[in-house]
Amino acid sequence: MNFDDTPQEAAFRAQARQWIDANAPKELEAELSQSSLGRIKLKKHDIVEVAKRWQKKKADAGWACLQWPREYGGRGASPVERVIWQQEEGIYGKLTQPFQIGEGMCGPTVMAYGSEADKRRYLPKIASGEEIWCQLFSEPAGGSDVAGLRTRAEKRGDEWIINGQKIWTSGAHYSDYGILITRTDPTVPKHKGLTMFCISMNSPGVEVKPIKQANGLQEFNEVFFTDLRVPDSQRIGAVGDGWNVSLTTLMNERMSIGARLTTGFSEIFAFCSNLMTDDGPAIDNRATRERLANWAVRNSGLKYTSYRAVSALSKGERPGPENSIGKLVAGTMLQDIAAYAMDLQGAAGVLNDPEVAEAAGQFQQMLLSSPSMRIAGGTDEILRNIIAERVLGLPGDIRVDKDVPFNKIPTKGRN
Repeated sequence: MNFDDTPQEAAFRAQARQWIDANAPKELEAELSQSSLGRIKLKKHDIVEVAKRWQKKKADAGWACLQWPREYGGRGASPVERVIWQQEEGIYGKLTQPFQIGEGMCGPTVMAYGSEADKRRYLPKIASGEEIWCQLFSEPAGGSDVAGLRTRAEKRGDEWIINGQKIWTSGAHYSDYGILITRTDPTVPKHKGLTMFCISMNSPGVEVKPIKQANGLQEFNEVFFTDLRVPDSQRIGAVGDGWNVSLTTLMNERMSIGARLTTGFSEIFAFCSNLMTDDGPAIDNRATRERLANWAVRNSGLKYTSYRAVSALSKGERPGPENSIGKLVAGTMLQDIAAYAMDLQGAAGVLNDPEVAEAAGQFQQMLLSSPSMRIAGGTDEILRNIIAERVLGLPGDIRVDKDVPFNKIPTKGRN
């Protein structure tokens, strides 16, 4: 494969670079450069408000949700052009964090299963950043088994009454809308009795409770539903077909997370290049160089694996199970790199104040946040099963509850 830009792609890159140079919030460049996974936080600005202004500016100029059709707020750009834009946007791409779920997961689901009225109502405002979306899937009792969910939706006339709880919902505390998967028929096997809805997070009956994280931030939430009334018009897909609808969300989620998740390699390489240890520069140590070489190979492999996904998208294909590879490798690599950086810092590794800590405390924040990256979007175990069964074609695990009606599955005394 030739990775050089074609003349058309070179022209697109030059246009993107020119616009970013003229419009990017350069006063935030230093802070954004120092921020890392787990701490995209600005000292004097609200990250959501700054992100909304940047997203709106991009949307007005045709640089938001590039791959979406123009009538839905996008640019109709190719997958390759989207990659070029992300490369040129660079550190300012960190400001897209509040919109990643809407743009990368909820939007594609609405585009695939929503009515034309839904698409024209919701998608342009996702693209412009006017409305932020979240994804309401995980539940306390279900763990990594999305199909084990217990949030119930019962039909009453033209409405559905929803009761239940979701957990680990990123951005729910500042989201305007969300896609919500519920159980509408407990008498059939667990993958069949599910239905998807889009809901307003400001509706009566929706309560959001932030979860305090180890790194001091509050990005995840519990969400409770008490007699939430949702019109049938807000259903996405057919009744009982929620699992198929959710697969579109989940495949896009893994592609979105895998494509954007930093591995920490550039940070650890720069850190080792400048760190002085008792034995001299860390970069001169053979053991350190061996680790860096190993991570460099993995980092390169992830890049070219993501290009494979881009090639599939350019052919009009839906993101496939191969995207689980990127998310699995990036998550484990991030945690390993953060742990090694802490080892290199020795006793100073306990300092996480960015004013005094080595590398402005980046690796401390990475280490505290990295376990969540190995859970969000599918745990390591789930991803390994997906890769084994759907990519490598290995025999599937024995699932004794696969064909059992959901209300007949033993639940250790719980109904």
